[in-house]
Amino acid sequence: MKSGKAKWLVLTFVFVLTLGAGLSLQVTADAAVYSTVSTGTMTQTAYHKQSTAGAIYNQAHNRKIAPLKSYPNTTWYATQKATLKHGNSKGIYYYVANKSGSVKGWIWHGYLTKGKAPFSLKYAKNAIAMDYTTGKAVWSKKANTARPIASVSKLMTLYLVLQKVDGNASTWNQVVDTSSKGLIAMSKSSSCGGFVFQTGHTYTVRELYDAALLDSSNNAAIALGEWVAGSNAKFIQQMNAQAKSWNLGKASFVSASGLENSDLKAFGYAYGTANANMVSAKDVALIARHLIQDYPQILTDGAVGSKNVDGQLCYNYNNMLSGRKYYKASLNVDGLKTGYTPLAGYCFVGTGQQAGKHRVITVVLHDINEFTETQSLMKQAYSYSSLNA
Repeated sequence: MKSGKAKWLVLTFVFVLTLGAGLSLQVTADAAVYSTVSTGTMTQTAYHKQSTAGAIYNQAHNRKIAPLKSYPNTTWYATQKATLKHGNSKGIYYYVANKSGSVKGWIWHGYLTKGKAPFSLKYAKNAIAMDYTTGKAVWSKKANTARPIASVSKLMTLYLVLQKVDGNASTWNQVVDTSSKGLIAMSKSSSCGGFVFQTGHTYTVRELYDAALLDSSNNAAIALGEWVAGSNAKFIQQMNAQAKSWNLGKASFVSASGLENSDLKAFGYAYGTANANMVSAKDVALIARHLIQDYPQILTDGAVGSKNVDGQLCYNYNNMLSGRKYYKASLNVDGLKTGYTPLAGYCFVGTGQQAGKHRVITVVLHDINEFTETQSLMKQAYSYSSLNA
């Protein structure tokens, strides 16, 4: 029995070695030390990944530092070149580091291609950076694909509200009908509400405008739509007519607020056959551009961090404004609108203007890192000479 057990262990050991020998060099490199044949410095050169294959190691190749697939849009700067030997094979390797120097080590040259990594956004499903002055995209990602946009829809609603106000100060003080049982119920809903409509209380156009813009109140937006057009249905038709007049071929509205019909149905405000407003990132940017062009006060109003409206705090969730977590003085963000539903994901329309640059409008849709990626997108846009004033 002892001899049989020993023989079994030897066979098992041989089998493991044989199996290991069949695995890729990338895996066995972790356990097999490389020797250096020659090494020397080189002029710092930018590279980026050629594919998702490959990883950065220490020079002996017995410790993996980072797989390239974890750094999909990184520029690597090579400063040393070496010939490394592993078994009977020799290869050329570069010593590289990312821009911050937080990740550095040796990598086989074949995993890299010369040049800086092209700019990209990792999380946004659709995005665009638009030159406000020209209306042209300077960078985009699937920007012509229509998708749900949640409360970013309110930019169109607010445009039509401002169009009806038409600079008439007295119109701001008009009372809006908020007596609908559906709107009152919606206002008190934890998932669909916002600014609370108290039974028997009156609210002005200005108050509901602030509630819709800052607090993104869905019931306030719908009430304003009814004030503009006479009914919810007529207002949505007006939204679509306005989109058509601007030649927005990837914009279709069924909701004044951005809520989907699957939620609106419970409050009696479902409209149309589609479930959600479907608008492309490019068309969202164009709506924002028209809004800023025709009613520039939206920038002053939208830059307010919070406001007490009829005893209720309306909090602006644009976290790129001054004093907020993602504020960057260099980006000078002064707007514009956030949005979220589970279907649409996190959406954000940002705008700002650096000194000596054209204003930029950015849109990121379904983006779990909407503010961080907007920062990156704005910085990229400002790097283009076409935005020079």
